[in-house]
Amino acid sequence: MTTVSSGPWDEIQIADFLAETVIPIRLASNGSSGPLVQSLWFWPDGVSLWCCTQDSSVLARRLSKDDRVGFEVAADTPPYRGVRGTGVAELLKDDVETTLRHLITRYQGHEKTQLSEWLLSRIESEVAIRITPRTLSSWDYSPRMTK
Repeated sequence: MTTVSSGPWDEIQIADFLAETVIPIRLASNGSSGPLVQSLWFWPDGVSLWCCTQDSSVLARRLSKDDRVGFEVAADTPPYRGVRGTGVAELLKDDVETTLRHLITRYQGHEKTQLSEWLLSRIESEVAIRITPRTLSSWDYSPRMTK
């Protein structure tokens, strides 16, 4: 169950923002040397947030030991607004191709690119990450930033 802990947006407005915003998610994982923040492509399915990474990556190793994550989706340019939260991440091999194709379409479009072909060529060593949000908060400073 997801709890909206603070901010001006309700769960529907948060879902709309995540669906419309095509910037990387900043995903924080836990490890023995401290937290790690990485930027990854993501797509929301209305319930979960999905990403991919190499199954040998530091992130995958960390998530296999501790599935708790923090995340933020927010642009670095005005108007400053976004969503952050906590959740549980699950590594899934069966959902890699579907997830990777959704990510490529979301960030690269439908046409084949050199990057999309390269990403698909490494699909055997990818793992999908399904993030189930537990808490969400939002902020929106656009009303005070209008010109």
